[in-house]
Amino acid sequence: VQVVESGGGLVQAGGSLRLSCAASGSIFSLNTMGWYRQAPGKQRELVATIRSGGGATNYADSVKGRFTISRDNAKNTINLQMNSLNAEDTAVYYCKVRSLGMDYWGQGTQVTVSS
Repeated sequence: VQVVESGGGLVQAGGSLRLSCAASGSIFSLNTMGWYRQAPGKQRELVATIRSGGGATNYADSVKGRFTISRDNAKNTINLQMNSLNAEDTAVYYCKVRSLGMDYWGQGTQVTVSS
């Protein structure tokens, strides 16, 4: 299974970015995909997840109302629309696919928010 993220970059506070993640390989149709992030000196934390069946979503409290996760089941891709970004959102963002009890991670994409 390959997981590839794209869309990171530098943005000013208050701005927006859109991250994308594409998964390929042997992925069971029922899976959960999501975004996690890790800031310097901090542990990796959940940002948002979305299930393939039904599309149930879960967000960290810190991003609720600002970030929106979506997916295309046919393509095994997810997107993360990030609005009203602030300096605390600066981190490496990782995409994860959970399928049949296995976790597959991407290499991460840097998001930097300048104040």
